[in-house]
Amino acid sequence: MTLSPELQALTERRYPTDWSDVDTRAVDTVRVLAADAVQKCGSGHPGTAMSLAPLAYTLYQRIINHDPTDTNWVGRDRFVLSCGHSSLTQYIQLYLGGFGLELEDLQALRTWGALTPGHPEVGHTNGVEITTGPLGQGLASAVGMAMAARRERGLFDPETPAGESPFDHFVYVIASDGDLQEGVTAEASSIAGTQQLGNLIVFWDDNRISIEDDTQIAFTEDVSARYRAYGWQTIEIDGGEDVAAIEAAVVAAKADTSRPTFIRVRTVIAYPAPNAQNTGASHGSALGAEEVAATKEVLGFDPEQSFQVDDEVLAHTRSLCERGAAKHATWQESFDAWAANNPERKQLLDRLVARELPAGFADDLPSWDADEKGVATRKASEAALQALGATMPELWGGSADLAGSNNTVIKGSPSFGPNEISTDTWSAEPYGRNLHFGIREHAMGSILNGIALHGPTRAYGGTFLIFSDYMRPAVRLGALMKSDVYYVWTHDSIGLGEDGPTHQPVETLAALRTIPGLSILRPADANETVQAWAAALEYRESPKGLALTRQNIPVLEGTKEKAAEGVRRGAYVLVESSKATPEVILMGTGSEVQLAVAAAKTLENEGIATRVVSVPCMEWFAEQDADYIESVLPTAVGARVSVEAGIAMPWHRWTGTQGRNVSLEHFGASAPYQKLFEEFGITAEAVVAAAHDSIAAAR
Repeated sequence: MTLSPELQALTERRYPTDWSDVDTRAVDTVRVLAADAVQKCGSGHPGTAMSLAPLAYTLYQRIINHDPTDTNWVGRDRFVLSCGHSSLTQYIQLYLGGFGLELEDLQALRTWGALTPGHPEVGHTNGVEITTGPLGQGLASAVGMAMAARRERGLFDPETPAGESPFDHFVYVIASDGDLQEGVTAEASSIAGTQQLGNLIVFWDDNRISIEDDTQIAFTEDVSARYRAYGWQTIEIDGGEDVAAIEAAVVAAKADTSRPTFIRVRTVIAYPAPNAQNTGASHGSALGAEEVAATKEVLGFDPEQSFQVDDEVLAHTRSLCERGAAKHATWQESFDAWAANNPERKQLLDRLVARELPAGFADDLPSWDADEKGVATRKASEAALQALGATMPELWGGSADLAGSNNTVIKGSPSFGPNEISTDTWSAEPYGRNLHFGIREHAMGSILNGIALHGPTRAYGGTFLIFSDYMRPAVRLGALMKSDVYYVWTHDSIGLGEDGPTHQPVETLAALRTIPGLSILRPADANETVQAWAAALEYRESPKGLALTRQNIPVLEGTKEKAAEGVRRGAYVLVESSKATPEVILMGTGSEVQLAVAAAKTLENEGIATRVVSVPCMEWFAEQDADYIESVLPTAVGARVSVEAGIAMPWHRWTGTQGRNVSLEHFGASAPYQKLFEEFGITAEAVVAAAHDSIAAAR
């Protein structure tokens, strides 16, 4: 394909004065490796990796502060490849830079067991900071990383002038046209502008090509103007081969400490493939053997040789190990001086990096005596957060504009943000603790992932349970990454009442429970709620969601004594039957456990030995050993009833073929919650009837 004069101008190479011919050869090596790897695999995305070669090489070799020999270095910059489909953009740099990938890993792209999966995966490939692929998630989570960096600075070194702390670092992002079309990046970028995240630098690869070819058909706005409206500094670079302009843009970005920076880089996808450049075909498929060979000829490589890497090139790029180690050593001097002058903060940092909880962190958690009037579990969660916040400075979080409903504020603490965003209600400080996500649930989920991946703090975010649907892509990705995040999802059933079916989660709990690695905790009362918080913090790194009531529910007899262990087990015997072996077992979660308790009394009065099992977390119960599960749910007892104000699907595993389910298999309605439970048959009487039915079936 012959490029137009306008596009040809975008391919003009401009280099800094200290750039060498070996650097140029290295960049061109990246292009041919990308073409070869996709050609060998037979699938993948070569075009973007080819046109981004100068930018990626410049970032990895000349700009980012990192140490290939220690990818967990606290002082490192973070890099996020938001366009994860272009995974070779990162993999080839990790190979050249000496992060642990070798040539055979590139040759094994997208194959079973390879360190080079189709999209980058954190924890799988050394040097990858985040799993990306679902477009938009990387950039949105990078906002969380930048926020976490500032919170980290506030915890450990708030007094040191900007740019002089060992905790000062930058977050770099490469984003694609697709990333910028996804709504989650709009949400997160708006927050980033409001937060004045001067440590966030985003490169937009503006190649105007996607799977459906020219993006003109769907994407026409002035994106840079949009980012200026968000409050970002914007910089334009006409040509992805202009390394000098790339480096100058980074200097300008770092100089503006009060705004994140958005750098538009106009590129030609698949440059310099003679026929495939600037085509949709180069975006998501192999170029073909003839085109790969032709590209190699253009770049001065042997068209008959695959995966060609000159010794001189590899020696040059692998010197990043020495250069990175030298930067690390210089940083270490600054860090050691900080540690000597701040022994208590150093102890805190060590504890957080080790993911240890402070001794006695849960000692001051409140507890409640049995009380029929009770308390909403969202209010109990608020009480837990106050106690935990007092002992855990690493705990911070907020809500998607529902702080007063989700009860997520740590009282007496400032909001996180620049001073000028303070209002009559909220006082903001750059290192504050209470987060305000605005009505941006999707971005909230992504930002929480970024905070968790950055470390070492622990963050939570709240909204109504029904709006977890808005968060779901981020929640799923968090589960895949084992992100240590905490969701406060309130208004968890038809118990929210008058707001009606649009806001009443019916299928939501079941849907969330299908996500592997996500723990859903639905506590039965206030005591279970505070223990759910403690247990969630103790549990392994992974996302956990607390589903909490709007309405008051009773504090149940026995939870004060049993909840601490019972919640950690996922399910436990709350009320024992009058016989060693019960005739029927009633199971429930959340606000419906009280119905099981009431039904058990009725059944016992009828002479039917009845056990009540509270199941605050199905996932944790399923992890218990067989003996414990048998002790709670004896296989000899086939008569079982579950009660939960939602879809019964997750319960069938526990109730079996002879069991019965008191559930809600349709949408709700607008009315006082008491009326809804009555009309929809989620009552103690319904549980009693189901128990009789199950007993008959089990005979």
